[in-house]
Amino acid sequence: MLQAGIVGLPNVGKSTLFNAVTRTRKAEAANYPFCTIDPNQGVVVVPDERLAVLSKISGSHKLIPATIEFVDIAGLVKGASKGEGLGNKFLSHIREVDAIVHVVRCFENGDITHVDGSVDPIRDIEVINTELILADMDSVAKRLSRTEKDAKRGIKEAAAENALCQKLMPHLDAMKPAVTLELNDEEKKILRSFFLLSGKPCIYACNVAESDLASASQEPDKHPLVSKVREYVSHAHSANACVVSASIENELVDLPEEDSAAYLADLGVTDSGVNQLIKSVYDLLGLQTYLTTGEKETRAWTITKGMKAPQAAGVIHGDFERGFIAAQIVSFDDLVALGSEAKAREAGKLRIEGKEYVMRDGDVVEWRFNV
Repeated sequence: MLQAGIVGLPNVGKSTLFNAVTRTRKAEAANYPFCTIDPNQGVVVVPDERLAVLSKISGSHKLIPATIEFVDIAGLVKGASKGEGLGNKFLSHIREVDAIVHVVRCFENGDITHVDGSVDPIRDIEVINTELILADMDSVAKRLSRTEKDAKRGIKEAAAENALCQKLMPHLDAMKPAVTLELNDEEKKILRSFFLLSGKPCIYACNVAESDLASASQEPDKHPLVSKVREYVSHAHSANACVVSASIENELVDLPEEDSAAYLADLGVTDSGVNQLIKSVYDLLGLQTYLTTGEKETRAWTITKGMKAPQAAGVIHGDFERGFIAAQIVSFDDLVALGSEAKAREAGKLRIEGKEYVMRDGDVVEWRFNV
């Protein structure tokens, strides 16, 4: 299962957000630096309103949503790349995840200390990213030295790695994250094997005060701090930012779904910031969903974008891929609009696809196979 690591400076709301995302109380949230030392892990349900709709059509007895894993990682401080604070441990934990959720404090609260004494989200972002880039520069320098001799001897793989390192170093030296470097497909493939910290896809979670959630969600560019973050990460890191209020989400953890909806409505919010964050991370990880439905269950299956039908079938069971014959597919929107599989067939919306079919998000599938 792919993992998203929640990172940020101490006391920006990482552990509170982790508890909200995982709907648990696993992570300690306290008003002092490094209250998280060892990472907390939790499996998170990906919100998908389509499951309930499909279950009504099929009369399903059970709904099974897609899931991803979140990891709450220790807070970072300046100098982490040189071992300051819990730097070495922090960086090793980041290296293990597939994407980063960077929590940025966008609220003022005199009762919650800030490691730098004031709230400045752009400065905070730069502290984190500088440490990731410095650690990457060290890794790339070592790889550059290691591949140089083999590249001169004409070893193709070493030459390709060495060339990429020479392209990376000036980019990183300019304090630009590896993820923003323009590369061709072959270079991107090689880069993945470097496991660079600044090469991981990242989304920024702007943690706002409870009183700001409604306005910041609806008009983020009018919030003084959120607007700065959105503009900065878009231009400097080719990344997106979303708005959450970790303190509100934490209040919702123990509430039933109906009470949560009423609580949010009272605040003028129609949807949970955490739900939007989870969906955004799912997309950031390069994942999408296809659906199966029947009387027994309606289920969301997680696949990577661009996956072809046989491999998608194999997510259910290896026999489905080995014995793949065809896929009977109707889009979720068409099935719901027409009301049943029979009517979808009559309307010509039910298709038979073969081995070269590239799956689309929201495909409702029945596999045909023989082993």
